[in-house]
Amino acid sequence: MPKEALCLKVPKINGEKAVTTAHKLGLVNKELEVQRDNNYVYIPLAKSPLQNEAHALQKQAIKLEITTYTFPERKKHPKTPIEWLENKLPPSLLACVPRAMDIVGDIAIIEVPPELEAHKTEIGNAILQTHKNLRTVLAKVGAIKGEYRTRQYTIIAGVPKTETIHKEHGCQYYIDLAKVYFSPRLSHEHKRVASMIKEGETVIDMFAGVGPFSILIAQTHKRVKVYAIDVNPEAIILLQKNVRLNRVEGKVHPIQGDAKQIVKQKLRGVADRVIMNLPEKSIEFVGAACEVLKLEGGIIHFYGFTTVEEPLKKLEQRFRREVEKFDRSVTKILFLKTVRETAPYEWQAVIDAEIR
Repeated sequence: MPKEALCLKVPKINGEKAVTTAHKLGLVNKELEVQRDNNYVYIPLAKSPLQNEAHALQKQAIKLEITTYTFPERKKHPKTPIEWLENKLPPSLLACVPRAMDIVGDIAIIEVPPELEAHKTEIGNAILQTHKNLRTVLAKVGAIKGEYRTRQYTIIAGVPKTETIHKEHGCQYYIDLAKVYFSPRLSHEHKRVASMIKEGETVIDMFAGVGPFSILIAQTHKRVKVYAIDVNPEAIILLQKNVRLNRVEGKVHPIQGDAKQIVKQKLRGVADRVIMNLPEKSIEFVGAACEVLKLEGGIIHFYGFTTVEEPLKKLEQRFRREVEKFDRSVTKILFLKTVRETAPYEWQAVIDAEIR
């Protein structure tokens, strides 16, 4: 609806300079649209310029005239997907639109509830309209499953792709979400663990994926050796590309295969530290982790799941018992905490343990 307001009237030749200067001074009424005719530009004002503000405008060789003018209201662009969908979905369905999403590179990943299945394209487009840095929206199909921990997705909006480059803590990663596991929700863990590494350490990343632990460790330390193991050949191909992309050749050594077998064949007793980020099955690899540590011991970063039935303390006890089966002992728990919720009443947790 048009609205009469105080304005700054300037010759058209000075228009852009006047708009820029008035914005910097905080004088512009942002709810109204700047107007132009053949000779002048009309800038809606939120307040009358003070003497020093008028002087600042005049210093830019701008001829001032304060008057009034009728302006159209500025069109308000929706800032969130919910705002974008307000007039497109009934309130009952709008309440079901997912608020949370994972962003990997320029791809958004959401979970579409069954009642919104018929509207998933509209939801995807709403995300793209309100997040201009995104190019694709994927909807989860089923759970993470299989030996390679992959998930199926449906492309619901944007460019039909599952490949992207993801940036995290100054590192870049080639990722194909259809072929490898990757969670941006572990960003804090990647940095936390990397910050604990000491120069000269040898680290075993038993389930390395595309390398978010391994590469960040190598990027932030001059003298480290990281053996990055993964059973998924597609993950190793991407990891090798990421090693080159981040220029950490000679520090990160990708190895494809089962971590238990790799340890037995070539890595027994070499490690100062082991990262075990496979919460579904990490407990089955504790023996290999004990075997790969140096004789005098080292640190294990163990990831597992906790539930209401098995809280953190029980997970710790189970981990301790498993370590003791392999003639090792936990001398100190350095850190014990839930990392993120993975399902209702289920959390991923981490145990940092000193092993002797």
